[in-house]
Amino acid sequence: MEYTSLYRRFRPRRFSEVRGQEHVVAALQNAVREGRVLHAYLLSGPRGTGKTTAARILAKALNCTGEATDGEPCCSCDSCEAIDAGTSFDLHELDAASNNKVDDIRDLLSKVALGTPGRTKVYLLDEVHMLTAGAENALLKTLEEPPDHVVFVLATTEPHKVVETIRSRSQHLELNLLGAEDLESLVRDVVVEAGLDVDDAGVHHAVRAGRGSARDALSALDRVVAGGITDDDTSVDELLRALSERDPGRALGALAAGIARGREPRVTGEALLGALREAFLVSMGVPPSQLVAADRERAERFAEEAPPAVITHALEALGTALVDMRRSPDPRVDLEVALVRLTGPEVSGSGGSGSLDELTRRVEALEAALASASDRSVVRGPAAPPPPPPPPLSRRSGPAAEGRARLTPATPSPPMATEAAPAEPPASPTESDALPVAAAPPAAVPSRDELVMAWGDDLMDRLSRKARARFSAARFIDVQDGTAVMALPNEPHLRRCEDLRGELENVLAARFGGSLPVRLVVDDGSPAPTQTPAAKPRPIAVDESMVADESIDLDDLVDADVAEGSAVDRLTQAFPGAALVEPD
Repeated sequence: MEYTSLYRRFRPRRFSEVRGQEHVVAALQNAVREGRVLHAYLLSGPRGTGKTTAARILAKALNCTGEATDGEPCCSCDSCEAIDAGTSFDLHELDAASNNKVDDIRDLLSKVALGTPGRTKVYLLDEVHMLTAGAENALLKTLEEPPDHVVFVLATTEPHKVVETIRSRSQHLELNLLGAEDLESLVRDVVVEAGLDVDDAGVHHAVRAGRGSARDALSALDRVVAGGITDDDTSVDELLRALSERDPGRALGALAAGIARGREPRVTGEALLGALREAFLVSMGVPPSQLVAADRERAERFAEEAPPAVITHALEALGTALVDMRRSPDPRVDLEVALVRLTGPEVSGSGGSGSLDELTRRVEALEAALASASDRSVVRGPAAPPPPPPPPLSRRSGPAAEGRARLTPATPSPPMATEAAPAEPPASPTESDALPVAAAPPAAVPSRDELVMAWGDDLMDRLSRKARARFSAARFIDVQDGTAVMALPNEPHLRRCEDLRGELENVLAARFGGSLPVRLVVDDGSPAPTQTPAAKPRPIAVDESMVADESIDLDDLVDADVAEGSAVDRLTQAFPGAALVEPD
């Protein structure tokens, strides 16, 4: 006797036997009962959810010759039995995946107008999204206005690939995946009705393998009956424990054990990815309805041990590894590297940038290093003398400058650093500031020598890269009334440094334990004055000869001496033999 697969033997024969698709059953059954059957239906949903089954039940209900009640077929008349056996002329099934060309659809449409023994001819086009563009166009007109005795039922697993012109000509009904409870009830009913010897572990395995698909669940039940069940959860459970405990050795051992049992690395990776997804949904408060009780408990347990950020990072790492495994010469390597990264101590909840505890330890280490550096600077002996000042700016020279000097002599004055007013208001401390400014001034204001020593020691290293570049040519020249005076080569340089003065004050505050304002001045190259309480920089006298737009008194100018002849005579004497050419 030929054995028939369980999903074929226990295919629903009436609308009432269809599980988990109440909305689709109600729409079709009400249409048959009330005589409002449309000319075209589009059934979409995942595999094994009942699309073909619903179309066959509809064909039986429309052609039933027995005592059909409430829109249900009797399933005992010749028409119903012929449809169940696949020998009826009232139901024509066409696989659009293999018959997807224009000629195939034209051949089908040429037979649409022909009559059949029953009242209604039903055309079932499976995987209709596989039709070519020409075949879709050939189907449109007949699909919109078929003969009165013809009903089209289109089935697809990818409704988004069906063109809008076909969807608009049919009534779209979506079938859903079955929940774990409906699927378990179906499997247990089949076990009882078929007289199978299957324990709870086998039932749970079939439900887990079904993943919401009735056909996949019954196919898995066939494997259980045949003795082909394998414990697929051992490796996944071990890998989840390794992730929660961050044990690389345990993770690699679980993967090796799964491979030794014959499981491909990609299969193990996909199973682990599915378990992590279930845990992620549980942690977000959306438990998958297709999970059995054991899987739901495992997901809840892992969600309690690992925060959502860790699960998200694991999903990203495993997804990348599975993509890389497709073109890898040894897929095990990609999965092993991903597991080591996920279970290593450097793995964080934020995708690798450091966990909260790790960041806290790093901040504490930095604070301790700053405190130690401050203590060393207090007890350190005399430091090396400060570096020599930068060379002074050279004044403009030349005949023009000398001429201006003769016209307007300047009163000599000893050169000193002149304080330059900032061209724009000081910028507020930016995000590059190293440390917050202390509110109170330091207990003892540092002297100029202390500032110079600290500047050459470690103050420059505490500044940002941008600030170090701008202040590299600066030097401390004085301390006046609790304010540090810093000299810069020129006024444009001063304006550029003014934007980062806040960061410099922050570093000084952290170094000396209190607020120490800084005033920037222009440096003329003179040596810094000896530190005295009353020492103040004197303003430099501006040389009027350096002013570009100075005024000249014309009365002071004298005529040139022409005793030796005119300019033309001098040129003729300088070039013997030259002749003066008069213009035309």
